[in-house]
Amino acid sequence: MKFLKNRTVLGVVCIALSLIICFAITPLFNASKSSTMKIVRIKNDLKIGQEITSKDIEVVEVGAYNMPSEVMQKSEDVVGKYAAAEMLKNEYVLATKISDTPASENIYLYGLTGEKRAISITIPSFAGGLSGKLISGDIVSVIAVDYQEKGETVIPEELQYVEVIAVTDKKGNDDETVTVKPDGKEETELPETVTLLVTPEQANILAELEAEGEIHISLVYRGTAENAQKFISAQEKYLTELAAGKENEKENEITNKPEVPQKPSQSEITEDKNPEGNSDESIPESNSEIDKIIIDPENNSDDNSDTEVTSDAESV
Repeated sequence: MKFLKNRTVLGVVCIALSLIICFAITPLFNASKSSTMKIVRIKNDLKIGQEITSKDIEVVEVGAYNMPSEVMQKSEDVVGKYAAAEMLKNEYVLATKISDTPASENIYLYGLTGEKRAISITIPSFAGGLSGKLISGDIVSVIAVDYQEKGETVIPEELQYVEVIAVTDKKGNDDETVTVKPDGKEETELPETVTLLVTPEQANILAELEAEGEIHISLVYRGTAENAQKFISAQEKYLTELAAGKENEKENEITNKPEVPQKPSQSEITEDKNPEGNSDESIPESNSEIDKIIIDPENNSDDNSDTEVTSDAESV
């Protein structure tokens, strides 16, 4: 302790510390502030779910001081990804704002393979859409009122079991989307449409019902994906059998279809017109003229009497 009370020693220590700060720590601090790094920056505004291309980004050199650690530095780590959040021009690309897959709110549309279609139908009333209780993954039946204008309310056999992939309000927001008002309260919107995953044949029927009929949705099953698939498999099996039945009917129709009458040949007409074999005197040389022959009934009568024939082939 006596050593610390010596003013000379304290002065030397302070001088040494100041020299260290001035010639060691301060240069290092300044060097860190002046150092630069390359980062990826947005060139064009991007919306949620949009795929990022090389035209949407640029690599620029900026100061490295206070730069977030999650900022992206290589373009190859960004191109081909999807915007997980809306990004504006000149904004740095952060790892938290990009995703390997499209936005979750549209993921069901990116899963289409071409075998099935996604089609939306309008919910005509609050009750018609199960009072707003439908959710993605539900298995439903589509009820058609006055189906095909026959005055009957039925569930078309092609629409017994259909999968719901989205329920959307009039603003285009899915049921999982929560809208917050300026006052902080959540805004609830009633569903306006239901998006279904269907085959092309089912899509055609739904389009007709949307345009001409009234639709109601009936919930069949809500639960595990494994059990839901059993309903879909049963519907697909029926559609396959239905298509096979139509194909068989078409083949049977072709098989049983009466033979189309064929135009008689030149020799057949000759034999019919000239049983005695004098064909050269009464048959025109060209087949194309056969259809133009008009027989005058007066020239075919050997009796030149005043007998008249009515339209009913009765003698007067």
